[in-house]
Amino acid sequence: MSLRFHEIAESRHRILNPITDDKLDLLGEICRIREGARQLDLACGKAEMLSRWSARYGLSGVGVDISEVFLAAARERAAELGVSDRLTFVHGDAGGYTTEERFDLVSCIGATWIGGGLTGTLDLMRPMLRPDGLALVGEPYWISDPPASAMKELEGFTSLAGTDDRFEAAGFELVEMVLANPDSWDRYMASQWLTLSDWLLANPDDADAPALRDFLRQSRRSHLEYGRQHLGWGVFVLRPKAQDRT
Repeated sequence: MSLRFHEIAESRHRILNPITDDKLDLLGEICRIREGARQLDLACGKAEMLSRWSARYGLSGVGVDISEVFLAAARERAAELGVSDRLTFVHGDAGGYTTEERFDLVSCIGATWIGGGLTGTLDLMRPMLRPDGLALVGEPYWISDPPASAMKELEGFTSLAGTDDRFEAAGFELVEMVLANPDSWDRYMASQWLTLSDWLLANPDDADAPALRDFLRQSRRSHLEYGRQHLGWGVFVLRPKAQDRT
């Protein structure tokens, strides 16, 4: 799926993943964010998490994303909530972002492709996380073992317990989690279908219209046939293992 397809499909979304407003607020409470804390959000999208937590808790931070369209929306949201002076937005590949600063929170919510998967993304996050900080990662997981016919679309993921094994192997302890439910999955996925359908009606002669129409069909079929039954999604709160804190 091209970046443009993401930008079109999620143009009406404020939160670019299956988490809901109330669960995003819950996640902030879980993290016990103190005023003045610093957060790095890799692949921040429209930066709803950064902007909302900055307004609520007084944190500051950096959001990195490859989409100029999403970053424009992020800057608008930060201005709307009056936190533009606390947040910096960087246009670029989040997988290549480096800094000598260490943050209280380092997050990558639903974009572990930046590191080639969960383990690689955690490896990217670790050097920029304070030894006593929290890493937040959003990742799908299997609710039940998918059939062989679904493996092409769901490969790379594993069960909740298997996901925890990956955290452990990467040197992190799972300390909390906030999981999506089928309804929030539907709201995230199905609302994209309407957005894409509206766009195709308004732009039938666009060069990308045939490919986007195929994407819409495949997205809908995948969610109805496999995703809803076999795939969950959550934000996992991690802490570096004591022996790995440096």
